[in-house]
Amino acid sequence: MLLSIVSTLYRSAVHLEEFYGRVSRAAAAVSEEYEIVLVNDGSPDRSLEIALELFNRDEHVRIIDLSRNFGHHRAMMTGLAHARGDLVFLLDSDLEEEPELLPRFLESLRAAEADVVYGVQAERRGGRVERITGWLFFKVFNLLSDSSIPTNLVTARLMTKRYVSALVAHRERETMIGGLWAITGFRQVPLSVTKGSRSSSTYGIAHKLALLVNSVTSFSSAPLIFIFYMGTTIVCVASLAAGYLIVRRLFFGELLAGWASLIVSVWLLGGLTLFSLGIIGIYLSKVFLETKQRPYTIVRDIHERIIEPRTAADASAGGQLLRR
Repeated sequence: MLLSIVSTLYRSAVHLEEFYGRVSRAAAAVSEEYEIVLVNDGSPDRSLEIALELFNRDEHVRIIDLSRNFGHHRAMMTGLAHARGDLVFLLDSDLEEEPELLPRFLESLRAAEADVVYGVQAERRGGRVERITGWLFFKVFNLLSDSSIPTNLVTARLMTKRYVSALVAHRERETMIGGLWAITGFRQVPLSVTKGSRSSSTYGIAHKLALLVNSVTSFSSAPLIFIFYMGTTIVCVASLAAGYLIVRRLFFGELLAGWASLIVSVWLLGGLTLFSLGIIGIYLSKVFLETKQRPYTIVRDIHERIIEPRTAADASAGGQLLRR
């Protein structure tokens, strides 16, 4: 198998037939040997039913049916783990990223002799709020994280088998796939793409905020370090203030009157305490989840056809796909 195309399904019924037709033509233009791996992430619509119809009429289609909805990132990682190709093209099935981009990705991969070509939006789509929140997400994550990710990164990317094997070796239960893409390393080059708008985004502001918190706490210890320095600063300021009040009382006989400053101080310190405990609690919850060693997805069924083991000549042909 030379080329694997991996995509996830969640409320994808309206796009799936068109996606299948376009991605099949794009794959056939690149290689005679290819597979289309569709991961059903507990989709509540007819996505699985349509995918099974495609499977019954096309031997190139494989279906990984998850037992429930585990989330977009985990479903993508599961699909990549089941991909058998020397090259793996990952993209969403909503057609916001065009399947016809595949030849451009392959050309860039060959020209750069890279392991990954990933798509970035030339200009972020959406309204003002979506653009601003998207910009803030990448800005805050890169500011706090030890590994930065490209701004306006999209799902579409073409990867070599050795990169994919290294990527799926990560076993975090709390998965933020953009960070995993970055820390896996290898030679990665960007490709500017235009992302369409075929459907409304399922990532609202609350979802983006939750994703940001999960992403930062999964890839950085900066919030914990921030708590230490914040506590140190408060102790220093409080000590100076206490010294100032003592000096006023002993040498000038003056005592600061009023309870407003006291109440404000209590609320401020109480809020900072709860804030700090909340950050620590998030990290502890992640440690708790990781120690359980639960699988990050559960596969209910795999629909695929048995293929013959590849010969040495087949493997050589796979190398030629990269070198041509």
